[in-house]
Amino acid sequence: MKKILALMLLTAAVFTGCKTNSREFDASGSFEATEEVIVSSELPGKIIRFTINEGALIGKDSIVGAIDAVNVNLQQEQVEASIKALGEKTADVAPQISLLQNQLQVQQSQLNNLLHEKNRVENLLKADAATGKQLDDINAQIDVVKKQMAVTSQQVNVQRNNINTQNRAVLSEAAPLQKRIAQLKDQEKKAVIINPITGTVISKYAEQGEVTSAGKALYKIADLSTLTLRAYITGTQLSQIKLNQPVQVFIDSGANNYRAYNGTAYWISDKAEFTPKTIQTKEERANLVYAVKIKVKNDGLLKIGMYGEVKLAP
Repeated sequence: MKKILALMLLTAAVFTGCKTNSREFDASGSFEATEEVIVSSELPGKIIRFTINEGALIGKDSIVGAIDAVNVNLQQEQVEASIKALGEKTADVAPQISLLQNQLQVQQSQLNNLLHEKNRVENLLKADAATGKQLDDINAQIDVVKKQMAVTSQQVNVQRNNINTQNRAVLSEAAPLQKRIAQLKDQEKKAVIINPITGTVISKYAEQGEVTSAGKALYKIADLSTLTLRAYITGTQLSQIKLNQPVQVFIDSGANNYRAYNGTAYWISDKAEFTPKTIQTKEERANLVYAVKIKVKNDGLLKIGMYGEVKLAP
């Protein structure tokens, strides 16, 4: 009798333990990165520095590498030399203007002498010591000199305008060259590889010393502080979940145990899809399911690709 009673108690304990460790879950899925970035090179060339390793935690805006930008620097120096050479192509108007101004001064001196002579003849004419023809001749000479001075002054203006126009045409080439320098400086900045987000390096696709091209992936980085569980629910369960709803997430912890996490459903698909082969839903016969993304704070035990179970209601 005692043996039978002990056997019954043992059987009850086994059934009780199985019931405690067994759980009914509403959905299941696998973990993926919430924020994941593939960092590429923006400039083609040889990788002269690349200081990351897989599994390394890197902060945002950290400099992790550099592309050889010698060719870009040489192009920039060439353009700067071209801008400097523009100054040597410009014409100096000063010598020509100085010559014309000297000529104008000579003509002004001639005019002053003629005006003085005119004044003297006019005084002689009043005293009947000179003739009217002498005065007419002087006035004619004065008119000639004034016209010569007007022509010389016009030549000064024309010469100055022509040289200025020529110089402006030459110097106008500097603006496009300055823009080219700005482009080259921008390319030089792109030669530095800057990490875009704080996270852990998941994969590394290149090594220092390799030659890369623009747009070629160098490494993949993800923020593992929070992971996303992509789970699938049936159409009948769709009415049981809403955005920002707290749910419970479970992962395996030993043979018959689970580790529980608090999660938040932040995305619910509006389109049904066929059940993935690796996913078991609450209704295994369901052909169409809806994807749900659940954000879970990572304590370090959650890994990308790990399976997780979801309980919609406590």
